Amino acid sequence: AEFGIVSGGQKLAALLLFINDVHSLGLKTAQGLTFTESFYWDMNDQTRAWSKRFAALASKNAMPSMTQAGNYAMVLHYLKAMEALGGNPHDGAKVVAKMKELPTDDPLFGKGPLRADGRRLIPAYLFEVKKPEESKYPWDYYKLIATIAPEDAAKPLEASDCPLLKK
Repeated sequence: AEFGIVSGGQKLAALLLFINDVHSLGLKTAQGLTFTESFYWDMNDQTRAWSKRFAALASKNAMPSMTQAGNYAMVLHYLKAMEALGGNPHDGAKVVAKMKELPTDDPLFGKGPLRADGRRLIPAYLFEVKKPEESKYPWDYYKLIATIAPEDAAKPLEASDCPLLKK
């Protein structure tokens, strides 16, 4: 922003950007940045409802980042696996196997598979940070540019370097 890159017509892409970063920078400074992210609190009714509950408990009513949402979804899936196993088994391999067996389903990312390499397939999104005049309410920061299908957002299983895969 200081050097007029975006206001001069060039696109600026952030390699890693979280909603908390945009909030700290402010829309005037961050406007026009493009980036990919796997979660946005304002994507749909389910993400909004969960995120508003999260923000009510968070410092300064901050909306969740994609990492916070991902951690919630992962822990929820882990707890479902534990429940399916009848409690707290001491065999981590059984827990992981059950997690891979059970389909994932949560209010943030919806339903989806957990692959043999442990990667959950979810879409990725190309966003652009809104101009200040485009934002209608607090934390209304992103404009969706494109959706990247889950199978295109993740490295194919056949190309995985995961040492746990039996090839």
